[in-house]
Amino acid sequence: MQNPLDMQGRLVVVTGGARGVGAGISRSFLEAGADVAVIGRSAPETPVSAGGREAGFFAADVRDPEQLAAAFTAIVERFGRIDVLVNNAGGSPPSEAATASPRFAESIIRLNLLAPFNAAQCANRVMQQQPEGGTIINIASVSAIRPSPGTAAYGAAKAGLVNLTASLAVEWAPKVRVVAVISGLVDTEQSHLYYGDAEGVAAVGRTIPLGRMAVPADIGQVCLFLASPMAAYVSGSALTVHGGGEAPAFLAASNAAAR
Repeated sequence: MQNPLDMQGRLVVVTGGARGVGAGISRSFLEAGADVAVIGRSAPETPVSAGGREAGFFAADVRDPEQLAAAFTAIVERFGRIDVLVNNAGGSPPSEAATASPRFAESIIRLNLLAPFNAAQCANRVMQQQPEGGTIINIASVSAIRPSPGTAAYGAAKAGLVNLTASLAVEWAPKVRVVAVISGLVDTEQSHLYYGDAEGVAAVGRTIPLGRMAVPADIGQVCLFLASPMAAYVSGSALTVHGGGEAPAFLAASNAAAR
């Protein structure tokens, strides 16, 4: 029986795929035999590689529709097809909602909602012409489904991305499946900016039911499954990958057990 997770002969595009969660996604597909094209603003010092394979790099600021379209054109010219798009590029620095400038909020929404929309359009135009169609995976966040204090514009954009996923899945079916991954907290090379030192990262991990934060490969393996024939009937939905989520605050505050 053929391995349903074998991605040989398939071309996977990963935006922001050279570091952090994106690199974990890229490596998961490389290990499965796929050709991987990474889109980012600047080439990584060390190419992303795994399983004896190396990802190609295509320079573009995903927030710029013209640069993005040019990158997709170059990818198709090189590989001749696009089977999977993973819209991973995104993020936001902390900013109080009361004082965030309109320009700041607009830039965050452009990066986390409009850029994935534009990339999805580029990929869809190619996938609709392919007999096998294709799969688009949008990387969302738990900030989309719970309060996101300090990153309100980011949370709102990710919530929009989840809704966009459902809408595109209806419009672009049956050739193209569109799904979202609602990612929980992930331990990356930039974790210290949000959680502090190793002790802080471990402390945050202990608040999660599974006892740790995710690592990039956890998200990558889920994307691999969603892009595979095993998920052939999954479209328009969002898969939450957060280790069980966050324990409700009232559980820690309650003294009912002491009575």
